[in-house]
Amino acid sequence: MAEKQYQPQEIEKEVQAYWETQQTFKATEDADKEKFYCLSMFPYPSGRLHMGHVRNYTIGDVISRYQRMLGKNVLQPMGWDAFGLPAENAALNNNTAPANWTYSNIEYMKTQLKTLGFGYDWDREIATCKKDYYRWEQWFFTRLFEKGLVYKKNATVNWDPVDHTVLANEQVIDGRGWRSGALVEQKEIPQWFLKITDYAEELVNDLEQLEEWPEQVRAMQKNWIGRSEGVEITFALEQTVAQLNNFDVYTTRPDTLLGVTYVAVAAQHPISLEAAKNNIVLAAFIEECKTTKVAEADMATMEKKGCATGYFAIHPLTGDKVPVWVANFVLMGYGSGAVMAVPGHDQRDWEFATKYELEIKQVVQGDAQNNIECDLTQGAFTEKGLLVNSGEFDGLTSAEAFEKIAQALSEQGKGKKKINYRLRDWGVSRQRYWGTPIPMLNLENGESVPVPSNQLPVELPEDVQMNGVISPIKADPEWAKTEFNGQPALRETDTFDTFMESSWYYARYCSAQNDQAMLDPAQANYWLPVDQYVGGIEHAILHLLYSRFFHKLLRDEGLVQSDEPYKRLLCQGMVLADSFYREDAAGKKNGFPLLTLTVKKTTKAGSSSLYLSLMAWK
Repeated sequence: MAEKQYQPQEIEKEVQAYWETQQTFKATEDADKEKFYCLSMFPYPSGRLHMGHVRNYTIGDVISRYQRMLGKNVLQPMGWDAFGLPAENAALNNNTAPANWTYSNIEYMKTQLKTLGFGYDWDREIATCKKDYYRWEQWFFTRLFEKGLVYKKNATVNWDPVDHTVLANEQVIDGRGWRSGALVEQKEIPQWFLKITDYAEELVNDLEQLEEWPEQVRAMQKNWIGRSEGVEITFALEQTVAQLNNFDVYTTRPDTLLGVTYVAVAAQHPISLEAAKNNIVLAAFIEECKTTKVAEADMATMEKKGCATGYFAIHPLTGDKVPVWVANFVLMGYGSGAVMAVPGHDQRDWEFATKYELEIKQVVQGDAQNNIECDLTQGAFTEKGLLVNSGEFDGLTSAEAFEKIAQALSEQGKGKKKINYRLRDWGVSRQRYWGTPIPMLNLENGESVPVPSNQLPVELPEDVQMNGVISPIKADPEWAKTEFNGQPALRETDTFDTFMESSWYYARYCSAQNDQAMLDPAQANYWLPVDQYVGGIEHAILHLLYSRFFHKLLRDEGLVQSDEPYKRLLCQGMVLADSFYREDAAGKKNGFPLLTLTVKKTTKAGSSSLYLSLMAWK
């Protein structure tokens, strides 16, 4: 008797056709059944699936099928994270428009997913580049503006001079743009921000609810938000500088205040810029700082550099004069752009003071009984202990001195206790084309107002020519022209950071076909929160943090009831392989694909197979 063999070309085609005609995986709300929402992070339509996709989506599909076998009402949707800079670069390389490239890739990758036999409810498919999706994102942004959660200001950003866009700190690698490879500059431009810091405390506290998340991910988010308790201290200036009589610093170690021997300000601080007007050495240093690495890991290890301003600040408790320096480790976008420097008890300050021969003063002593000693010739003493050389505060422990010094500053009107966060408001403006247009209008009087809801969506034109230098909607002055209340107005030509689209897609799946509202609360509250989320740990901070923030915004708008978007999180690991590239004259890295997963038709009508192709390069 001949052994039977599995014939995928015949069996899978027939079974998948049955699934499609019977709508086997279609999910509808059913109050009589226990629901289970299983979601895998949606892919960017790059053109081809790779084995990382297969690994991720196989896990999600196995979980979904198991839960369905238990009798639960299972939702497993799929869509496309379709906006972003890679589409622009690919369009340039292939002499086409980003829309054409994206939609073509979606069709190909959808065919691949169907060939793999995953059980998705394709009726809920979304693509973030389609106006029926981003219309509601624009609407929601205008609602947030009306609630005071959106603002515009000039901000110092990481600017990629090749890709002509703002980069997050995480997208700057060794001082270069993560895609272009060009040296990144510090540049000040107008940016739109979401007030994620208004939710910082809740984002920290609600991590305790996420008991089924990996502890590593929760710890990463907690550290990223960086809640700290400290004191905000006001330093007066010896003379008025750039119309400033004083400036504030924040410290978590007020016990070391008597050890301040200098203060440091950022290169773009008004004091720095004023001092540079008559100081060519300082002006050159400020220019050099435009390419300073801004990632914290880089700043911790880079050489500490600075330049004296010639100005002095007044110590708030002693009245002593302390010099004001410009330092490359102080960033204008973090806090007030100024720090108090205590070289005896902060290693970064110690390195700077040692280099420029500034005073190093000990104000905290170690505990000899516990073999904790202080040798400031070898480095800063960063432990807590007993105060010395601190006048009336001598002999206090660091904890006691925290309270006493904070009280003294408060009584003199020179400081106050403050809870601070490492987290900064979310800058959502991007200067590239292929993204959701920011739904704001700029009026002739300088005011910015939201686009009226009856004029949404602000559509992104798709039939464009790319020149690789400037966004088509910035290059076309006619696109921006419009009216507001009968007066001339200009549309905003920046587009949203693509993290905006991926921050709420999980919720849109619940009401994917609703053309009257962002979400149907009944549908959203039936399915949400997601019971099982599957995706890479590389998204542990930004995507997951922004998504948690967005969910709380949806809740406060009355669209959902839950506090968190994802109940359980599984990080599936990564498939790694060597990559190869050439670097052109501009420093841009051009990669070479080595392995691609493709779907190739066979000679049998209607059947297909998966092939692994090896692509050589010369």
